[in-house]
Amino acid sequence: MRLQPYLLSALVALLLMITSCASTGQTANAQLSDAQFETKVLEIIRKNPQVILDSVQSYQRSQAQQEEQLRDKVLSQIRQEPRLLLRNSPVTGSASQKIIMAEFSDFECPFCARGYAVVKEFMAKNQNDVTLVFKHFPLKEIHKQAEPAALAAWAAAQQGKFWEYHDALFEQQGKLGEEFYLELANTLKLDVDRFNRDRKSEEAKAAINKDFELGKSLGVRGTPSFVVNGVFLSGVPDIKDLESLVAQIKAGK
Repeated sequence: MRLQPYLLSALVALLLMITSCASTGQTANAQLSDAQFETKVLEIIRKNPQVILDSVQSYQRSQAQQEEQLRDKVLSQIRQEPRLLLRNSPVTGSASQKIIMAEFSDFECPFCARGYAVVKEFMAKNQNDVTLVFKHFPLKEIHKQAEPAALAAWAAAQQGKFWEYHDALFEQQGKLGEEFYLELANTLKLDVDRFNRDRKSEEAKAAINKDFELGKSLGVRGTPSFVVNGVFLSGVPDIKDLESLVAQIKAGK
């Protein structure tokens, strides 16, 4: 049995307290090797299961509270200045940028493909009022093509073809893969050599990661997720709900 890092962290204080009477005055983890330390922790778990459970649950609540506080802080900042969501991300829709809808999405996610269709219809009706900004949130642990597709779309953006590439990735989601990325680059008449350099660059990886970290700070745990002027929405949206939210924002509510 191997302990997860967060569990070991939660148990360290308890183990130090139990072993604090050592005559050398050294801390327990200085006295014990890693293997001995973990063996000691496992022994404590067997003898004190409820105490350990309470300790871990307390630790998890503390972590969740910290994440919630960070999320509230970031969302509050966005409510004050929605343009903070723009950064260097692809945008479309209203040039006024008064109502900004950030979409955190994964090109391989089937729910994101459904969300894409909803957002496309919504933006067709509300493009004069709403600015749509795309944020990459590839769930690469479960979607093998999520990150390669995101990098390819980022590279297309460097040649002014993000939204065309974005649309094709969602509309032909079943074709995601290296052959399709190159086929699409040729179809859109991209400079393929530059496209390949860009999608394999450290700059591309950093840009995708920046979007991902922003999403995490906002509480994104799955895709698609949306932030509209500081209001967080999770899952495939309903057009009526989006239009109602926009109406409230326009009315100053």
